[in-house]
Amino acid sequence: MLLCAVIFIGCAKDNAPNPFLIKKNNIGLLTDSTRVKDLDAIFANDSVVRYVAGDEFAGSINVIEIFEKGGKKLLDVSPREPLDSTSVISSVRIIDSRYKTEKDISVLSTFGEIQNAYKISKIDNLINAIVVSVNELNASFTIDKKELPASLRFDMSLSIDPIQIPEKAKIKYFMLHW
Repeated sequence: MLLCAVIFIGCAKDNAPNPFLIKKNNIGLLTDSTRVKDLDAIFANDSVVRYVAGDEFAGSINVIEIFEKGGKKLLDVSPREPLDSTSVISSVRIIDSRYKTEKDISVLSTFGEIQNAYKISKIDNLINAIVVSVNELNASFTIDKKELPASLRFDMSLSIDPIQIPEKAKIKYFMLHW
């Protein structure tokens, strides 16, 4: 009987969700249907920091920061509707490198690692960065143009092809959008 209990408890621990696993519709315990008011319960052992805008006329989206109790920043969470505790999460910026996809992509990954793991859906050419979209994850990876060859840095009208981006180019931001 004791052996059965030990096996059952061991299996239950294996089935517990990985709090650092990134998938298309969830990041650990956060899902695409998580509401702002649920964040305190999901991150009960961490710190959830909300900023209240001083000027509601600005219409800015309130970014909610998630920190470990020790002070290390984990995530930036943006609600779909500002100042609404019933609003669902619209995007999450991954800060902590422990958050990884099933294919081992994290904020420490390079463009080459992303390209080898996922199909690149689109590349947007912005003023100081490019944004690489991966629809398979609902993710975007921002890469600073300083990581690109000089010929690609200054012309925003250029259409950038994945083969033009150095494999060693580092990620500046890793975002999931729901």
